[in-house]
Amino acid sequence: MVEHRTGAMTAGGGAPRGLATHECGLLLLWAERHAELPTAWPLPQRALVVGRESPADLVLPVHAVSRRHAELAPRGGRWWVRDLGSTNGTLVEGRRIAEAELEDGAELRIGDALLLFTTHDVLEHARYRLDGSTAPGERRLVADPGALVGGLAMDRIAEDVDRVARAGLNVLVLGESGTGKEVVAGELHRRSRRKGMLSAVNCAAIPANLLESELFGYKRGAFSGADRDKPGLIRSAHEGTLLLDEIGDMPAEAQAKLLRVIQSREVWPVGATSPERVDVRIVAATHRDLDAMMRAGSFRQDLYARLAEHTIRLPPLRERKRDLYVLLRAFLERHGGERLVPSFEFMLGLVEYDWPYNVRELEACVKRAVALAQGPTLGRELLPPQVIDHLAGYGELAAPPSRRLEPERAPDSPAPRPVTPSREELVRLLQHHHGNVAAVGREYGKARMQVHRWLKLHGLEADSFRAPGGDG
Repeated sequence: MVEHRTGAMTAGGGAPRGLATHECGLLLLWAERHAELPTAWPLPQRALVVGRESPADLVLPVHAVSRRHAELAPRGGRWWVRDLGSTNGTLVEGRRIAEAELEDGAELRIGDALLLFTTHDVLEHARYRLDGSTAPGERRLVADPGALVGGLAMDRIAEDVDRVARAGLNVLVLGESGTGKEVVAGELHRRSRRKGMLSAVNCAAIPANLLESELFGYKRGAFSGADRDKPGLIRSAHEGTLLLDEIGDMPAEAQAKLLRVIQSREVWPVGATSPERVDVRIVAATHRDLDAMMRAGSFRQDLYARLAEHTIRLPPLRERKRDLYVLLRAFLERHGGERLVPSFEFMLGLVEYDWPYNVRELEACVKRAVALAQGPTLGRELLPPQVIDHLAGYGELAAPPSRRLEPERAPDSPAPRPVTPSREELVRLLQHHHGNVAAVGREYGKARMQVHRWLKLHGLEADSFRAPGGDG
């Protein structure tokens, strides 16, 4: 049983009663007794002590938690954590701290509980358990999430998909590689109840000179080797759904012809003398920045307007680490490891790593672990090399935060708000650390999520700085 002195927490994980709604809170990422723990703790606007037992304000009966372990306190509009001389220390972003400011998205370890500090949606997160179920008395936003596995973030996406699936709108799905854009397309088609099939084409995988014939088809004799009619992928998706994956890689000439298909609902196969009517719903997906491509003139604005009748943005896995355990269970079941259970060290690796290639990379990790497992427990040795390398130095004493972003100030003056580093400085540090976002964060004394926000602001991708086999 876990309790909070300002309102009891139920063992089933419901939101605390008797608490005013606060934006900030702690989210449970992993603990071996997670089924007995709440999944979220809203933080009142006062200091509170975290410890193993009463009279601590937030009682966390987890292995390696001291009776009085750490203090959480608001200060100057921001939250800080201070270790209270605990036996096993308090860690923020993988570094042992005496005191540290908590950025939104910072990962916190108290004993053998892995937590995440958030500044929003804490009570909404409290509705979802780590295993994908909901707290007693709570329901998901959609009764059937289908293949969209996860907690709050994916439930909201499932609700969005469910709302637009039967509307017939063309949908643009945006997200980094491996975030599940194809899964969303499949759910859109399944829920649309369109009579036709789901056809998919990867615009980046087909040579430009073949893309037109693959999409629009051709007539016999249209060119050398065309010994019979071919309907093309658009015609194959008649009365169904066409997924245009990596639409940002479609050549300019094919973009113009696709626009005409959408506008006229007709296809002109190569070598045809008349058009063919087609009824198709288009789902386009890309990891590219189409806004930047339109500004550069490499993607048509009129085509974008036709494709983006509704837009769904998929978060990277690093922004929904609450879903790691339920995804792990889903992949274990998919690959024949449903009886395997993760050790704390295995889950620590999953939580600490940033998964630059997202859910696809996580599935590869789990598939490998199932193949190599020699007992019922997934141990640290079954983590892939890049994850084990990322854990190097985990638990070391944090260095004093870099002052590169802070001007000199009088000792009694309040701490300044962080200043965004220049693009050139970020590039230099990414090159030095081979794209390791966690290492860049340590340079600034900031959470990795803050570094990712800076990268997005400056239009940088950590992947482009990574050495082969590097981590994020």
